[in-house]
Amino acid sequence: MPLIPKEAKIPDSTLARAITEFIRDSETELLFNHSSRVYHFGALAGIQKGLKFDGELLYASAMFHDLGLMPGHSSKNERFEVDGAHAARDFLRSHGLSEEEAYTVWTAIALHTTPGVPQHMHPVVGLVTAGVEMDVLGLTYSHYSDAEREAVVSAFPRTPTFKEDIIQAFYDGIKHKPQTTFGNVKADVIADKEPHFHRGNFCSVIRCSHWHG
Repeated sequence: MPLIPKEAKIPDSTLARAITEFIRDSETELLFNHSSRVYHFGALAGIQKGLKFDGELLYASAMFHDLGLMPGHSSKNERFEVDGAHAARDFLRSHGLSEEEAYTVWTAIALHTTPGVPQHMHPVVGLVTAGVEMDVLGLTYSHYSDAEREAVVSAFPRTPTFKEDIIQAFYDGIKHKPQTTFGNVKADVIADKEPHFHRGNFCSVIRCSHWHG
């Protein structure tokens, strides 16, 4: 991939190749390409910020971060982020990574839709969220050069209607368990697709508790 620094390229390792194969076989092309772009944009953000990060752990986190949206990896009652985090942790354990390394990846995936927190944590945790916020929300679009954006998208294309496609992918992956979006940005996805959806309300939970006063 031209114009992408060595530090931001996909690691050339047995583990990275196993991750690529597993995710390619488990996700849609839309999510596979999105996750690949998340890795590159996250790695580029790390370079921009002068952060030291483990490329394999960042790659694992980025590639598994949306796996919980897929039916084969989706639980009935857990947030999709947690489903993906569990899958990544199990995968990494089976490939000989330490509990600490697996937990770093678990945390990065579990928190990738929780803005305002990841950037203060381990670099891998923060950079996964940075990659997601770039590819889905475009929050740091201007932080990347035209050449960098074009190189990443050339290797892992966005669909012509990616904005609506990714919203639909989110909805398809969580619509069977809307209760898991309480206090989460994904509640906006359910509300967008289901106008009569009544999201959970934090204040209502407090007022309806069994406590007096």
